[in-house]
This record gives sequence, C-alpha cells and structure tokens, in this order.
Amino acid sequence: MADDIGSDVPSDLARGVPQGATQGMVSRRRALQVTFCSSVALALNIRRPRVEAAVDPAGLHMLAIGDFGTTGKDQAAVAAAMRAYRERAGIRLQALLLLGDNIYNRVPAGLAADSPHWRAVFEDMYPSHDFDCPCYAVLGNHDYSDNADGPAAQLAYAKRPGTRWRMPAKWYRFDVTDARTSLTVLALDSNKSPDHLSEDERRAQLAWLEEQLAGPRGRFTMVVGHHPIYSNGKHGDTDALVRDWAPLLERHKVHVYLAGHDHDLQHLEMAERFTSFVISGGGGARTRALARQDRPVPFARDAYGFTHVHVTAESIVCSHHGNDGTVLHRFAKRADGGVQVDAV
Repeated sequence: MADDIGSDVPSDLARGVPQGATQGMVSRRRALQVTFCSSVALALNIRRPRVEAAVDPAGLHMLAIGDFGTTGKDQAAVAAAMRAYRERAGIRLQALLLLGDNIYNRVPAGLAADSPHWRAVFEDMYPSHDFDCPCYAVLGNHDYSDNADGPAAQLAYAKRPGTRWRMPAKWYRFDVTDARTSLTVLALDSNKSPDHLSEDERRAQLAWLEEQLAGPRGRFTMVVGHHPIYSNGKHGDTDALVRDWAPLLERHKVHVYLAGHDHDLQHLEMAERFTSFVISGGGGARTRALARQDRPVPFARDAYGFTHVHVTAESIVCSHHGNDGTVLHRFAKRADGGVQVDAV
C-alpha cells in the first residue's frame, strides 16, 4: 500500500451563458510578479472582493475528488457535501472527475467488473439520482498496488451496461461543450514506469499527449492525472512529470493541471509557467499535513473536500470546498492565462 508515483469518448452537451467571469481579473504577468517577487502573501495583492454565495448555473460544471475510495465515513462525508452543494447551487453537472486511488485496500473476494464492492465504493456513494452524469476516472498508485489486476477490473467495469464509470483506456480524451464555450480534458496515467505503467506504455502515452496538445482543442484545456507535477504536500514534486509533462503543458498553453495523490487541497502558480496546478486529494483517505512551507502558493490546506470546476466563455473557475461544502478558496483562469484569486 505504499504511495508511489509514477480513445476518445463522445462529447457531453450543456447550455448556458456565463456572467461576469472577468471582473477583477489580473494578467498572468501581474499574478506571477505578485507570487514570486514579493515576500508578502499573494493573497494581499491579487485577491478581490469576497466570493459570493450564489453560483452561476450557466456554463459547464464538474466536481472533482481524488484519493477517495475507502468506503469509510470520511468518504461518505465528502460525498454528502458534494450532493448538498450541487442541490444548493442548483447546477447541472456535466461530469464527476475521479482523480485516482479510486479503490483502497485489498477487496477480500477480489476486485472484478462484477464485484459487489463497486456498489459500496461508487454506485451508492455517488448515486445516479444525485450525480446524473459521466464519471471520468484515472488510475492512482493504490489502484495498481492494492488489488491484483486492479487496473484491468476498473477498465472492465467501464464497459458494463448502464454504468456512469468512464475509463475507456489508461489515458483518453473527452470534450465538453455548450453554445458559448468548450473544454478539452486529457486524462492520463501518471503512475511510475516500469513499476506500474510499463516503459512502452509511458512512451506511447507521452507521444499521444503531445499529439493531442498539438491538434485541435477546445477553448480551454485541462490535463488530469493522479500524481501532482508540483506540490507542497507530503509527496512533493513528481520529478518524472516535471521532466516529461511540464514542458509540454507550457509549450501548448494548458490552462489547468488537476491531480490528487497528496491528501489535501492546493492551488499552485509556478514562476514562468502558464499552467495553474490544482490538487484535490481530500476525497476520503486520511489527510496529511503540508510538508513544504518555503514555496509561497495561493492556497494549501490539509483538509477533506472536493473541487468545483466551472467553465465559462471567459475562464475556468476552480473552487475548493470543505467537507461541509464551504468555499475554502477560489480562482479563475482566463483563456490568455490571467489569474484572479478571490477572498473567501
């Protein structure tokens, strides 16, 4: 159970008109200057008036969780907070984003596509009457290590009739659009080669990623994996991803990289990087204290919770919520890379 690092599916359609997403925006250059050229907290410089309680129902809405699949009380508490938040906000979800470590610990009877464990860890935890949307999953290190043939079982479960579980391959693409905006999501397997992902798979995925980024994409692009590229949490930066993925994300102007693995909630803006880095690893497994204090970031907290991703014509808005649904942090990433962080 040690923590280690490391196709296409149809588009989903929604409708909506964004409202006021650009108010208070600051340029990327300004945001980076504030983050890295001042010893004063970033919050003192780029935060704007407090986050309003109301959520704009227009645009594209997704909820994200990582490191959740314990079947325990903390997973249930975060799931309940997600349900309550969706109802209170009055939003229609285009997707759940499941950021890996979807299933912890050995399933006594063995994990298979028809295992009853799926009901406890997924179907009843995130029921269709509350989350009537595709649930796009990536593989985490526990998905490889805790159960024999764990990845094969998760891939097979995605083929069962009627399931909302989406994992057509270890890496894949999906696009979400409405009349005003569009989002391309590239879901990757970030696990270490050759321990989990084979070296041939690693090379094939890297070539696929570069091909996808070089080709046609939506107005916004988000890359999703289990392991963070940069993190102030217990595991820290993932050297292999800093080497292989970070240059591609920068070259092709990926707006957001979303991950889990560290059991906390974070938002990082790195010097000279276009991409915003988001960690949502508070889905149910025991949280861990932040390990790094010397690198200033907009937000980092060892808290249970989830992340709301809201895409409008102007920006991707990412908000971290605690396990009571309270907004802990929110920022907007504009198409040109500008960043606004809101006070909460």
